[in-house]
Formats: sequence, structure tokens, C-alpha cells
Amino acid sequence: MANFSKSNVPRFAVDVYQNAYLPEGGREVNAIVTVTATGGGTVGSVGTGVTAPHLYAPGAGPSAAVVIMVDCSGSMDYPPTKMRNARDATAAAVDTLRDGVHFSVIGGTHVATEVYPGGGRLAVADPATREQAKQALRRLSAGGGTAIGTWLRLADRLLSTADVAIRHGILLTDGRNEHESSEDLKAALDSCAGRFTCDARGVGTDWEVKEVTAVASALLGTADIVADPAGLAADFTRMMETAMGKEVADVALRLWTPAGAAVRFVKQVAPTVAELTGRRTESGPRSGDYPTGSWGDESRDYHVCVEVPAAGIGQEMLAARVSLVIPEPGDTVRNLGAQGLVRAVWTDDMTASTSINPQVAHYTGQAELAQAIQQGLDLRKAGDMDGATAKLGRAVQLASASGNADTAKLLAKVVDVVDAPTGTVRLKAKVAEADEMTLETRSTKTVRVKK
Repeated sequence: MANFSKSNVPRFAVDVYQNAYLPEGGREVNAIVTVTATGGGTVGSVGTGVTAPHLYAPGAGPSAAVVIMVDCSGSMDYPPTKMRNARDATAAAVDTLRDGVHFSVIGGTHVATEVYPGGGRLAVADPATREQAKQALRRLSAGGGTAIGTWLRLADRLLSTADVAIRHGILLTDGRNEHESSEDLKAALDSCAGRFTCDARGVGTDWEVKEVTAVASALLGTADIVADPAGLAADFTRMMETAMGKEVADVALRLWTPAGAAVRFVKQVAPTVAELTGRRTESGPRSGDYPTGSWGDESRDYHVCVEVPAAGIGQEMLAARVSLVIPEPGDTVRNLGAQGLVRAVWTDDMTASTSINPQVAHYTGQAELAQAIQQGLDLRKAGDMDGATAKLGRAVQLASASGNADTAKLLAKVVDVVDAPTGTVRLKAKVAEADEMTLETRSTKTVRVKK
């Protein structure tokens, strides 16, 4: 466990949960890796009239820069309260900024416009600049199209001007990305990935879930729906408080495997499911890094699956070594000091080798739950009601078995549950669009297993 000299910087710990025993000839090793950061403190606003817990004195804490991207397309005027709620929410987020944080506000349409401070630069948060930003927000009006990639590229340019530890974006949209191609959006996401993190929110019900979740996934942030625009201010405040609580950026999960072993997959499984396998960057012989983004005081779980060479009874090997690093310029890294070992032991004890570790079993079910929901909703939209019923029934069964009550409640708004333990359900004849979009957006949220 690392212990940095700077106060209020988290200490990292790695714990590995697995059944290390394999039958003769067995090759697949599964482990749940829990990464915990503690001692960083929770950061809220300072001296702005917004009550939030914090441990930093004004101006203290890690250096950070935040860009808020507000959808100002024409649809934000329907109803007119939506634009007003967006302005109020952005003002609340600005109020939550810690003194000394660099920040900017972008108005997004088919082009990206600097709302505050302008001139290709970032402001530094203090009482005066927060008030100036809120004055500038009052001039925001709706009109134009939607091209999210252009908003992200401008945010990246602005964030790159600051020499800070944490770079973060908050993006709000109410419509589909109709004024640029999906290829343009993907290119923008690829360009911004690893440069800053971004939370994305869809307000109302006229936006595309897969676009908003793609932004959050690529930029290692969160995605959610705010069906009622009146809830935006509270949501933006929570997001900014969380962003202000981040103390370490660009943390990577480093996985070393011995000769003959290969990583089958790495995925985050709590607090949400996120596939990391394809994001690996090679970091040395038999070593690869998987990005995890920024950290404050928090804990996350990762499912690691490694294929090892077959071996005989009584043999044992190190299947993988897990550590945490921060890549730095010049191909150097800062090692955060936390490490965990994944083992493989071959045995002829059938009870030992066939037992599934409870953590591995739990999160395998949670990953299947997220997939079943997404497949079920896609089948429902495609008109395959039998297929949708089967997938959503399986989702109900998995949610019930794992104790994921929040997801179970969301599923019950889309299907009538006849018997949860067996997954017997009927599709509801009428489903509110907001309920279906909420289920899809939050399908990857998991419940933690009790260790």
C-alpha cells in the first residue's frame, strides 16, 4: 500500500478474491480484484453558499480543471423550462467549484461556443469568476443542431491549456447527435480518450441512450438520465462534488502474466460494468495497462480472467500479478505501491476444483444481468417480443438472485413479474419512454457483493 507525503492523497490497496484450484489440465483462472483508495477525503464547495462536506481548506486539494458542456440546441426550448433548468443546473455546478479550480462553460449546438470565460482560456474559480460565469449563463438561449463531437474537441483544447492533475468534463444533452456522423463522434471520443474524464447526462426522453453511454464509457465517466429537467440542479451539484473529490488521475491497472499465460478479459464489475479488455496498452514484456480514470475515496471491483498453460496435479504457478501505476512522460510510471497476486494450483480434489468463488459467481451474474437487459430492450425495439420476454425474464431472475433491488424495480416498470426466482415475466403493453430509457441507461449499475 502506497503512502504519499502529500496530505489528503489516497492510499491504494489491492485485494484478490478467487478459487485458485484447478482440475488436472484446467487452464482458466478467474479472480475479482478489489481496488480501494482511502484517506483522500471528500471535497465539496468552498465558501460559495452550497453546503457540502469537505476536508480541504480554500484553494487546497489537487489542481483540477473542469469544462461544462451545455446543450443549447433548438430542442432545449421545448418546453422552455428545460433551458432554464439547464442554466440553473450549470450555475449550481459552478457554485460547487473549489477555489483555485480552472473552469469553462461551453454552449453546444452544431458548433461549440465558449460561453465563459472565452478567448480559448480557462477561468480560475473564486467568488468573482463564479459570479461572472453565472451572469454569462443568463444569456444562454436555445437554437441550432447537435454535434457532440465538436463540444468534446473544444473541451479537450481548453483543458489542455491547464497544467493540472485532474481534467474533467460534464456534458448535458437533450437530443440525438444529428448534425455529425457517428464516425465523427467516435473519432472525437478516440481523440479525447485518456486526456480527460467526462460524465454525461441525458435530459428528457428525446436523446439516444447509446450515444450518451458511449461518451461516458470512452471517457471513463458516468452516464445517467434526468427525465425531469427540474432534477438537473441536484444532479449537477452531485456530479461536481464527486469531481471535486478526485485526487489522483490516470490510474492504470497493470497486469503482468508469466510466459505461456494470456489475459482473456479484464472488466470493471462494480460499481458499474465496463469492458476494459480492448483498452490495454502494452507496458513491457508480458505486461499491459488498463485505464481506470480518476480516483478519490472509493472502491471498485474488477474481474480478471487469465488462461494459463495446463499442468499436472500438485503444480502451482503465479497466474498474474496486479499492480497500480500512473503513466508519466518519457515512458516512466509512478508505482502506487499496491499489489495483488492471482494464483493457479492444480489438484485432484474435485470439491476444491469445482467450487466457484462467491465473488466471481456474483459478478459473473451481474455482467450477465447488464447484457440481458440491453439485449432484451434491443429485441423489444426490433419487435421480437418472444426474444425480449426471454432476455428480460432472465434479467429479472438474475436481479432477484443477486439482491440487486434497484435494477429489479426498474425492470418491474417494463415487465409484469409473475415469478422472479424463475424469471417468469410478461412484457407490459404500455411502457413510459422515460422508464425504458432509465432501465437502459442504468443497466450496467451493479450491487456490491458482501466479502
